[in-house]
Amino acid sequence: MKRHLISAADLTRDDAVLILDTAEEMARFADRPIKKLPTLRGRTVVNLFFEDSTRTRISFEAAAKRLSADVINFSAKGSSVSKGESLKDTALTLEAMGADGVVIRHGDSGAPHRLATSGWIGGSVINAGDGTHEHPTQALLDAFTMRRRLVGEEGAALDGRRITIVGDILHSRVARSNVHLLSTLGAHVTLVAPPTLLPIGVERWPCEVSYDLDAVLAKSDAVMMLRVQRERMNAAFFPTEREYARRYGLDGERMARMPEHAIVMHPGPMNRGMEITAAVADSPRCTAVEQVANGVSIRMAVMYLLLGGAEPALSREDSAHPSPATTPDGGAARRPAVEENN
Repeated sequence: MKRHLISAADLTRDDAVLILDTAEEMARFADRPIKKLPTLRGRTVVNLFFEDSTRTRISFEAAAKRLSADVINFSAKGSSVSKGESLKDTALTLEAMGADGVVIRHGDSGAPHRLATSGWIGGSVINAGDGTHEHPTQALLDAFTMRRRLVGEEGAALDGRRITIVGDILHSRVARSNVHLLSTLGAHVTLVAPPTLLPIGVERWPCEVSYDLDAVLAKSDAVMMLRVQRERMNAAFFPTEREYARRYGLDGERMARMPEHAIVMHPGPMNRGMEITAAVADSPRCTAVEQVANGVSIRMAVMYLLLGGAEPALSREDSAHPSPATTPDGGAARRPAVEENN
């Protein structure tokens, strides 16, 4: 039965904790001389990117290669897509080539869902970001980073932790996925943004909304700063960049008001001097570089569970009664295979 990761909202609490725990196992190989596992040997993973990306594409490629998968990188620029080829024809081509998994980033919200439910692809589909909709593996790596810094226990969630997400919520797929996942893991989420950068219907999201960053800093365990996505804006959403930075930017003075244990997060890329100052971005409390490293472990865990023979309930649309997760050898998937390649 096919398994996909399209939305963070599709993950149950048990699903999410299983992925985080599996990522902990994967992270233990990062410092070893031989970083590869043989789990996906003989499998083919296609990185199908219709939008520009550096961190996410390289992270997925590194994760697949560390699991010994064969990786095909597909960029829309310079391909048949630039000549007008449809998503369907591209998918059918990949299927003919024997793709076991497709990691897709697309500018249109819903494209990964369409790919997963169309029947064009027989393998698993992983959403690497679609339009302004979702970016589930980013939310997972953010949660992984928070759990390591704020909880420090495998098997745990984020119950009771207070997470503040600041900035361009309207255009942010990262914010949407984080709100879904963090609430599932028991965290209390507060969104902070000017009214013009909040989506219609945000009052129905499982979170609180504030327009005053200074009012929530003192009770935040983690503050996630989001980039203002100018490339998605076709109107003036705030008076000036200077005014935005004054009201919603994180500088050293504001960081000092946070609890001593609290961390600063950023999914990247940063607009230094706008949503975050250089001093804050380069401080030990900022986890931006750590998040990049953790992204490889999370994506290894997701591909291991989807393609390595495991069957977690990562997509509700596939089955109302998912089977227990198992390893390729038929054992429990709570711990991945740990043999190293020679």
